[in-house]
This record gives sequence, C-alpha cells and structure tokens, in this order.
Amino acid sequence: MAQDYYQILGVGKDADERDIKKAYKRMAMKYHPDRTKGDKELEVKFKEIKQAYEVLSDPQKRQMYDQYGHEAFQQARQGGGAGAGGFGGGGADFADIFGDVFGDIFGGGRRQQARPQRGADLRYNLEMSLEDAVKGKEVELQIPTMVECGDCDGSGAKKGTRPETCSHCHGAGQIQMRQGFFAVQQACPHCRGTGSIIKDPCNSCHGQGRVEKTKKLSVKIPAGVDTGDRIRLANEGEAGEKGAPAGDLYVQVHVREHPIFARDGNNLYCEVPVSFTKAALGGDIEVPTLEGKVKLKVPKETQTGKHFRLRGKGVKSVRTGAVGDLICKVVIETPVNLSSRQRELLDELESSMGHGDEAAKFRPKEKGFFDGVKQFFDDLRS
Repeated sequence: MAQDYYQILGVGKDADERDIKKAYKRMAMKYHPDRTKGDKELEVKFKEIKQAYEVLSDPQKRQMYDQYGHEAFQQARQGGGAGAGGFGGGGADFADIFGDVFGDIFGGGRRQQARPQRGADLRYNLEMSLEDAVKGKEVELQIPTMVECGDCDGSGAKKGTRPETCSHCHGAGQIQMRQGFFAVQQACPHCRGTGSIIKDPCNSCHGQGRVEKTKKLSVKIPAGVDTGDRIRLANEGEAGEKGAPAGDLYVQVHVREHPIFARDGNNLYCEVPVSFTKAALGGDIEVPTLEGKVKLKVPKETQTGKHFRLRGKGVKSVRTGAVGDLICKVVIETPVNLSSRQRELLDELESSMGHGDEAAKFRPKEKGFFDGVKQFFDDLRS
C-alpha cells in the first residue's frame, strides 16, 4: 500500500500551501540524488517526496487525492511519462530547489516586480555660534541636489510617452543564471535592473528622471543644540528614481568655540579674573552671561581656582527642557606695571606679615606645600 502523501512530507491534512512548500524544500534538499551520491533507496524516497509535493501543491489534485486517495492518479502512473499526474522523469533539478529557496529569501526572485530606487540621504554641515545654538535660530540653507524632472514628472520618458516593459526580463529587473547546482539572480543587463526601457528619453533629464538643482530651504534650529546633534528633514534629500520617494536631509550641527564660554552638556564655564586685593578683602564683581552681565559677591580671602555656580544661567536642554548652570572659576590676577610707591606698599605689606611660623597664618597653603617638600626629601635620605 502506498504511503500517505501527507506523511511523506511530514505535514498534517490541514497544512496550507506555504507549509507544504516549506516541507518539500526541506526534504528535497536532504534526499536529492545530487546529495545522496547514488543511493538507490534514497532516490526512491526522493521520487515519493516529489510525487507527494506535485499532488498536494496543486489545489485540484489535492482535492481529488483527499477524496479518492492514490486511485485518483493510478491511470497517470500506469501511462508513464509526465501524464496528468506529472510524475515522470528523474525529479526536480537541484538548482531549481536552491533557486526557489533564494527567491523566497530575497523577495520572490524573478517573479518580483523591480521597484525604483529611493533617493539618497544627504548631509549638510551647519556651523553656528554658541549664542545661536543656545537661543535657537531659523537659517536658510542652499542644498545642491537631484530633484524630480518637471518635464517628465520623474518618468525619464519624453512628454507624451512612457517607459516600455523590458522584453528580456519581462519587467522583473532580474534574470536567472545557472552555475552548477545554484541558480544565481543578477540585474538584467538590458534595463539595468529597472524592469523598463526608455526608447524616447526626456530632453531635460536625458532619461534619468532627475535633474541637478540648488534647493533653498528654511530650517528652524531648536534652542539648545550642540556639536554632533543632527536634525532630520524627511524627504528633503535626493529625489528617487522614476518617481520613487526622496531621501532625507540631515543637518549636522557644529558649534564654534566661544572666546569666553566653554560648554559641557547643559552647563557653561568661564574664567573670571579678580584682583588680589578684591580676593583678599572681598567685594562685588561683574560676571558675563549669555543674557548680559550679573553681579557676583566674592567673599574675603577667596583663593584662585574657586568656583562659583550661577543657577539657571546655562543652556536649556533641547531634549528634556532642563536648564543648566554657569560655573565661574576665579583667577587671581597679579598686578603689573607697578610704580615705585606701589612696590614700597607691597614690601611694607610683606614685612608686616613676618617670617617663618609667624607668616604661616597669612599663607597656610604655602607653608603646607614647603612642609610637604621637606618631608619628601627627608624620606629620600632615610
């Protein structure tokens, strides 16, 4: 008694066409004569697999098989050859099996209609000042790009005509080449993979469907952008081929270095020079911000390198809306171009502080430093 076709393929009677096809590919790859190296039993097995698939993959044959079983095809098998059942011959070519598999993976192989290529994405490098990056600005860009030809509406064919379907690939854009066991697909050389041929090209674009043009765009740069940020403008890139969608335009931001401020994230940093008398006695100083000058109170005996934080004077985040701070670093400035009288006053100040341990209370960092140096050399000698 012949084995049930559903059992041969390892599928249930409720299997759909896709399940049957997958099962056939899996088993045909395993039992094909090109892989079983002349094993007669496995060749018989392969013929059974092929017979089962040819019946179950055909809706009419499958209906007859479900109703009458193997008897429905007895006459075709007895008649020999290909007959109504199509069971004659040595089986499917191994290359056909691979071609089917690769065709499914890559979108149906030669049965898939070629699609026009989407336009390329473009990048525009935008350099801007820190002030504009922090506050935001609307800028005018001039983008050299490819745009859809207005005379042929992107078809590439002369007005009043249209492209014709390629007679070699029948519009698929691909042809199949056999190499040994494999069926390899490649772009059709006659239509270059487009699936159509333009016999009477447009005079403006010469059949390309696109023309070069400098496009002007007005772009709103949001407040808070920083170097490395990208702004995507959908469909503002190059026009696609034969009416396909355009690519995107990416505006790449680069913020120039500022003479006063440095930026780190949402915080701004700057150095503020302070006279040594102001640092010693304390007082108010003016500090620059991006919104204007503000007063900062410097406490007495302030040392160089001291940081003061001005809340909310930094940059507003373009993503979260949080506002950073301005951090001012105090740099004590040593006076220059002193007069004789000014030098005398400084000498008097220095003398009034005394020497050695007496002066340590006025310059604690200096004493601590030299004590550390002395200890270092003492350790070297011991």
